[in-house]
Amino acid sequence: MTAPRIIHPQTRSVIEPSLTVGESPVWDDATGTLWLVDILAPAVVRLSASGQIDRFDMPATIGSLGLCRDNRIVVGLQTGVHLFDPVSGKIKFLCDPVGRDMNGRLNDGKVGPDGHFWIGSISEAKPQVNDAALFRVGIDGSTRTVATGLTSSNGLAWSPDGRRMYHSDSRQCFLQAFDFNPKTGDLGDGRRLRSFTEDDGRPDGATTDRDGFYWSAGVSAGRLNRISPEGEIVEIYILPVAAPTMPCFGGPDLSTLFVTSLSTDRSGRFEAGMVIAFDVDAEGMPPFRFG
Repeated sequence: MTAPRIIHPQTRSVIEPSLTVGESPVWDDATGTLWLVDILAPAVVRLSASGQIDRFDMPATIGSLGLCRDNRIVVGLQTGVHLFDPVSGKIKFLCDPVGRDMNGRLNDGKVGPDGHFWIGSISEAKPQVNDAALFRVGIDGSTRTVATGLTSSNGLAWSPDGRRMYHSDSRQCFLQAFDFNPKTGDLGDGRRLRSFTEDDGRPDGATTDRDGFYWSAGVSAGRLNRISPEGEIVEIYILPVAAPTMPCFGGPDLSTLFVTSLSTDRSGRFEAGMVIAFDVDAEGMPPFRFG
């Protein structure tokens, strides 16, 4: 096993004012727009190709978003999954996979190759408990629970051929992979690819590149880990933010990495959440769309 390459990328800040908890960046390749959420604001944030930043206030804490085929945005709120129309500002309730019995909320979510919204929950009990789950949501509001026993469902991404789904738990600190049927959304059994230490970086949001590598935000270590399909960390990107939360590929050739971060005073001084970008020698894939 060779030691991972350590890389200090040349980064630039792309979104200010500051974010509370920046998360769930998604690049709209049709319009050159970057979408993301500010969890606690709570808001959907849009960075247009012109550089204009728009914030859309949400009625409840927001965990994640995805693009729809009809130009709406699917959002995971404290109150359930909704469809948001940025033109009219209207929000339509779709379903509530979590229900009110759990002390938690919807967290990381992403549209899969099957056109469904895959979204997990996070325990907000103190201390946290393993009653979170992962759900598959259809455009008609139908919901299927696909994994249980989680604390903080996170890190959803798919291999380039759509036949493998990655998923992590940020609190239990593991990355797993499932065989995936991109037509039906059926999952095989999950298998652990690796566990993480705090120094490795707890596995938060993630993405994949065209070569099949998995990029995981190490939220506890100020770094981004590029991981092989076998689960080995092959590259470590040391970032200028203490708590990166999720990467996504974007830009005209999908070779720019956008990385969100959260507000923290972990370094001894307060650092606001932000979005940074840097160019990499890898290429991402366009996002899937809901519907």
